[in-house]
Amino acid sequence: MCLIVFRWDAAHTHLRLVANRDEFHARPSSPLAVWADAPDILAGRDLAAGGTWLGLSKRARFAAITNVREPSAAWPAQPRSRGHLVRDFLLGEQTVAEFCADLEPHAQEFPGFNLLLLDGRDLYYFGNRHPYRRLDTGIYGLSNAGLNSPWPKVEHSREALAAQPDSASLDDDLELLSRREAFPDHTLPDTGVGLNAERMLSPPFIVAPGYGTRCTTAVHWTSHGAQVRERSYASDGHITGQVEEAIRHSKPAMITV
Repeated sequence: MCLIVFRWDAAHTHLRLVANRDEFHARPSSPLAVWADAPDILAGRDLAAGGTWLGLSKRARFAAITNVREPSAAWPAQPRSRGHLVRDFLLGEQTVAEFCADLEPHAQEFPGFNLLLLDGRDLYYFGNRHPYRRLDTGIYGLSNAGLNSPWPKVEHSREALAAQPDSASLDDDLELLSRREAFPDHTLPDTGVGLNAERMLSPPFIVAPGYGTRCTTAVHWTSHGAQVRERSYASDGHITGQVEEAIRHSKPAMITV
């Protein structure tokens, strides 16, 4: 998952989120679905390592992850799969604060990552390159650097979400991250991959040989349940399928009064 924008209302525990998953097209995965071996979980699945990039639980839990772009960084000697963090949180019972406290001493065992975690009451950001924190009401963007890093595609997408009316549908939200044009060179970050790669990776929606946006997921989450729609794409960017699911929380979300 390489781009997430979301609007969080902490007082009413309401999350509106849109995410693009960017990945090598050769990496096997399955689309959004209820997991046969964990029927409380609704998520896609990375068939190479068994984790996921974004998912929800009927027990009022949500999680999503992006990688940190750091080509010159040394990876751990035996790196753990970042997608397991999303999976483990969805399967677990800990509050998000407890999960983050337990993860912190082990966070450097993973390559660079950013996590969003919601336990039904609190939404947290956890990055192993940045301090973790509880998020207040606001509009946020997350790509392959820290939360709200001023990359052009992050700022462009946050502005698009801010302009989206509350009445907008899931289909409307799926279009928010559809821009495929690169941003001007002088606005691009320098992450150590070279200018040509920075241009290729700069749009919200990436189409490139062997790599690109694999799916877009829109989520409307409330304390009672969630609606989710996911659109999948071929390597040339054409739509190959769409899945829609609705879940009700079997464990009532904890409302902050």
